[in-house]
Amino acid sequence: MPDSISSLPPRVLRVAVPSPLRRMFDYRPCREAPACGWQPGIRVRVPFGRRQVVGVVVECSERSDFPLEQLKPVECWLDAEPLPEDWLWLCRFTARYYQHSLGDTLHQAMPVLLRQGRPLAGRMRERWQALVEPGDDDPRLKRAPRQAELLAMLRQHPHGLPTQAIVAQGYSREQLSTLVEKRLAVREEIPLTAAEPATEQLLAEPALPLNREQAQALATIHERLDAFHPCLLHGVTGSGKTEVYLQLIEAVVARGRQALLLVPEIGLTPQTLARFRSRFRVPVVALHSGLTDNERLDAWEAVASGRAPIVIGTRSAIFTPLARPGAIIVDEEHDGSFKQQEGLRYHARDLAVARAKHHAIPLVLGSATPSLESLYHAERGNYRHLRLTRRASRHAPARLELVDLRGRPRQGGLIPPAIEAIRTTLAAGHQVLVFINRRGFAPTLACHACGWLADCDSCDARMTLHRQPPMLACHHCDKRRPVPDACPDCGSADLRPLGSGTERTEETLATLFPKVPVHRIDRDSTRRRDAFERTLAEVRRGEPCLLVGTQMLAKGHHLPHVTLVIVVNADAGLYASDFRALEHSAQLLTQVAGRAGRAAHPGRVLVQTLHTDDPHLRLLAEHGYDALASQLLAERRAAALPPFRFLALLRLESPREEAAAALGLEAAAMLREWLGEHAPDVSCLGPVPAPMERRQNRYHMQLMLSGSRRSQLHAACARLTAWLEASPEARRVRWSLDVDPQTLS
Repeated sequence: MPDSISSLPPRVLRVAVPSPLRRMFDYRPCREAPACGWQPGIRVRVPFGRRQVVGVVVECSERSDFPLEQLKPVECWLDAEPLPEDWLWLCRFTARYYQHSLGDTLHQAMPVLLRQGRPLAGRMRERWQALVEPGDDDPRLKRAPRQAELLAMLRQHPHGLPTQAIVAQGYSREQLSTLVEKRLAVREEIPLTAAEPATEQLLAEPALPLNREQAQALATIHERLDAFHPCLLHGVTGSGKTEVYLQLIEAVVARGRQALLLVPEIGLTPQTLARFRSRFRVPVVALHSGLTDNERLDAWEAVASGRAPIVIGTRSAIFTPLARPGAIIVDEEHDGSFKQQEGLRYHARDLAVARAKHHAIPLVLGSATPSLESLYHAERGNYRHLRLTRRASRHAPARLELVDLRGRPRQGGLIPPAIEAIRTTLAAGHQVLVFINRRGFAPTLACHACGWLADCDSCDARMTLHRQPPMLACHHCDKRRPVPDACPDCGSADLRPLGSGTERTEETLATLFPKVPVHRIDRDSTRRRDAFERTLAEVRRGEPCLLVGTQMLAKGHHLPHVTLVIVVNADAGLYASDFRALEHSAQLLTQVAGRAGRAAHPGRVLVQTLHTDDPHLRLLAEHGYDALASQLLAERRAAALPPFRFLALLRLESPREEAAAALGLEAAAMLREWLGEHAPDVSCLGPVPAPMERRQNRYHMQLMLSGSRRSQLHAACARLTAWLEASPEARRVRWSLDVDPQTLS
């Protein structure tokens, strides 16, 4: 019990409130203290300006920079016990590392209902149990045969049955209540996510046998289950990384610990969740953006209380408090979805590293195409490098075959050799995946008479043509407008789609192969709840079909009947301005190629490109991702880019171009003067216009900081944010600081 219960209450509470300001706010305690006494982690409701907000106490003190009588009192406390200590530590670390407001970090890291002041308590469900032994006949039930039948059913389940299961058998709540009144049964409330009664068997189905490489990898991880032990599980697509995760989690849960598994996309969660729930008898909870607010709070509370030993979630699940942390696993660790791109710009993979180190538990980063940062750490010996080179299907991963697009006619983006390969594959009874990373019918609409292009009025971007429903849409600002009947410039009616998107390719394939089902999977076709899962379930039945999809299909999905993958255009990322574009394109190509030949039949991958002689693309096709990654690391070292230096990016945006530019110039001048004396290792580049300078009718500028030591870079970032918060000009320009940016756009 904390000392504060028996001693006098503190005179000042420092509270973090949901505000962009990087400071705490002092309040006086209210008259009544929580049962545990005032301590960090207690949520309170406080006045803040003209409104009341939910904040978190982060420090108790006897002093304030303001006279005590001027401090406003806390209106009330919301928690009898503080929020979990490990969660509070992680939020403090995140705010400090990413140079973000602690109040806003705490706000973003908790479920919505906790932000609104709801108690940290999961919903309850009723469970009913018989109080008499089987075989005992009660005379009070002789004239109530349905109650007698109900009691007999309850006797068959000594651990009790929930109301829903009983009502499903045709019984009523009134009959249950009558049994309770007669003292023949008892009603109790248990948490909605409560574990089933303990059994000796942890597994609901046996683990699969491991091959030699999987067994060696698992044994290496098992060597240090009670210490920080970061491992890079580098396995080709289809090599059985998930089975290694499952058996590691089995060992962790058997020791009474909890395991957290992060996956990059919500689309992977149902597939992974189903596999884990069929393997284990213990509760497996999910945390992702598709949950309702009540479901998220139930899952959060079940994990925080320790009732749920296995947690599977997307990026934000890294902030789930663990009562007994045992291991953290990040699947597809290279994936850009782990980086939050607005607001609190954290990277879930990097926070997983920090959290595993704090808890002294194993960390597994799994990928077929590891990020260059993770490969760099493995080369230096910071991570154990565990390799899985064999596929479970025993077929070697499919090689990329480069197909020249130049001078060839196209139908829906596909050239004749690709169409013929599709025809052959379907005739053999197999499935085909056509990968095109562009939504819509076509990238834009063009006038064939004067060359007009459908530009967005608010962004430096083209509007995408959609057919279902017909419209032009900007995928950057979401502006939409009708498809014109004639060219706005010259009046010509000769308007033609330019390029191909998923809708156009789908339409072409449906015309070419009218008897074969065509399934399109992109953000537009999977907006409805469970649409993605239903489509994949239909595909997994194994009948010949065509899949047309974006990168949603490239991430970890097991498609055992796909033997041909066609990449419609591989050139988008080859010559982009972002230095990470080539790495990301190579990862995406390798991942999508990994969908082919995962079961009984070998796979084939055709990559359509205008640049078959590009040295990077040829290296990827002939020698694989690992060879290209080694070359890219050498190029990054020569160019002094991550992972050999650390970056931070200041983004400025304003409706007035001159306002963003002026603030950028002023900030750069201040920084360069300060860096010379305090952080000479850090360089300041810019300000320069962002790759897309105008977006949503706002002008975007960037200022980049680069340093070889994190300490100096963070000192420079702290100086920059303090200066911006004090600058009157910065109040008229929207700004954000991105530490370790994953994209320069």
